Amino acid sequence: MSRILNVASVAAVGMTVATMLVMAEPGFATDLAAQASLPVTGIASADAPELLQKADLSTETTVETPQIVEDRPADPAPAPVTAESLAALVAATPAPATLDPELRCLAGAVYFEARGESLTGQLAVAHVVINRAESGRFPTSLCGVVHQPSQFSFVRGGKMPAIRESSTLWSNAVAIAQIARNDSWKNQAPGALFFHARSVSPGWRKTRVAQIDNHIFYR
Repeated sequence: MSRILNVASVAAVGMTVATMLVMAEPGFATDLAAQASLPVTGIASADAPELLQKADLSTETTVETPQIVEDRPADPAPAPVTAESLAALVAATPAPATLDPELRCLAGAVYFEARGESLTGQLAVAHVVINRAESGRFPTSLCGVVHQPSQFSFVRGGKMPAIRESSTLWSNAVAIAQIARNDSWKNQAPGALFFHARSVSPGWRKTRVAQIDNHIFYR
């Protein structure tokens, strides 16, 4: 009986030693770690991209793409009004929604000084006012030229008389003033600074430029 117990003890000791030797074999600890699902660090293998995709990222970084603002081309300038005659150009020139003071003064001079003349004569009168403002010898604004004392007889007390703004004559005067200011039709009295009616003879010692209808123009 004692011999049987001794053999069993020797067998148990042998199994214990064998177990310890197996655990001491290289790679055993690594296999245990894999089976225990221990965290793995320093991954460098073909499976790395797949593992990174499965990782739970706690923070996300959003990179905003800068917006590229393209320069818009400037709106094209309105095409100039063209016509075969001055009358057609007057008819094709729209009246502005509001008249600026300078345009009103110029149109007023045309209306009161030449509304009974042809459109060519009205245009010449408008250019006299513009030429004076640009000459350096008269006030530099159109209103300053028109309201200069002792120059235009229709100005009384520094003011213009009332105008029938619903009339065709006023509409024509406004159109002529715009055409003259834009220099969009040839002036038949170029460079003129003065004019008078044919019915008077002031005896001016000035250079005669043209006679249009009932006005004679000088510079």
